[in-house]
Amino acid sequence: MVTFESLVCGNIVRRHARTFTLASAFLPLTKRRATYALYAFCRLADDAVDRAGPDGREAVRETLTRLRTQLDAALQGQPSGPVMHETAWAIRRFGIPLAPIDELVDGVARDLDPTDYIDWPSLKAYCEGVASSVGELCTHVFGVTGPESNRARAIVCARTLGVAMQVTNILRDVGEDAANGRCYLPDDALRRAGLTREQVVAREVDVRSPAWRAMMREFVALARDLYRDSLPGIGMLSPDAQRCAQACAVGYAAILEAIEEANYDTMSVRAHIGFRRKTKLMLSLYMVSDPAALVAGQPAVA
Repeated sequence: MVTFESLVCGNIVRRHARTFTLASAFLPLTKRRATYALYAFCRLADDAVDRAGPDGREAVRETLTRLRTQLDAALQGQPSGPVMHETAWAIRRFGIPLAPIDELVDGVARDLDPTDYIDWPSLKAYCEGVASSVGELCTHVFGVTGPESNRARAIVCARTLGVAMQVTNILRDVGEDAANGRCYLPDDALRRAGLTREQVVAREVDVRSPAWRAMMREFVALARDLYRDSLPGIGMLSPDAQRCAQACAVGYAAILEAIEEANYDTMSVRAHIGFRRKTKLMLSLYMVSDPAALVAGQPAVA
């Protein structure tokens, strides 16, 4: 059923998440409505952090706490707005646990403090908070087939896909993040490339240097490995949700190709795939013999 509240959430998704907007076309209406609600809630939390100035961190923490309080109120039948109304509906309709929502809120709050990831495990922990949590939420909406043990396995794969997508975001947005005073690339990788976090934030980086390209190439390969590791979970999802999950993976994995095409210069440009190319990728899901190969960046058309 289309409601005013669902239209509000849908507009948020279409404005901020072009890849997911296309991928969600593969979902039945009820599941699409629920994922839009969850995305809109995540957007509220993320936007609150992104708009925080250097002197407004405590105010943002209060905003995040208030969002969770408002969600609790909505679950008790007292929604404070369209997004809370829809999020509460999705949680009730699909039996979504609150733990991944709390993980998400805690994860985005980490951006209020200086980003300082010393190595891949510490960066991965951040990615899990802000993205694996979303993958877990979506798994509950998508549904899982087979024995109950499949649910836990599918969630593990969905969380891995979340990390892959967040790493892709980080690689794509190096310059944009630097402009906002942030660098998510881990210290040990920067050190191997002869760089410091301060140099990246100041944009004092020679993106044509072999060391920079080698570092970026290493993370692109890591992201592709994560996409591959996530793929078994797609086959465990309900049939009416598998194509959406595949489309999300394919659409985001294609950004890695755009990064390569930009010669790993995501400092001065934001690597992206155009709408026409993205639409073609979505349509190709109906024609591939092996979607896993498509996500891995290999020819897969039958």
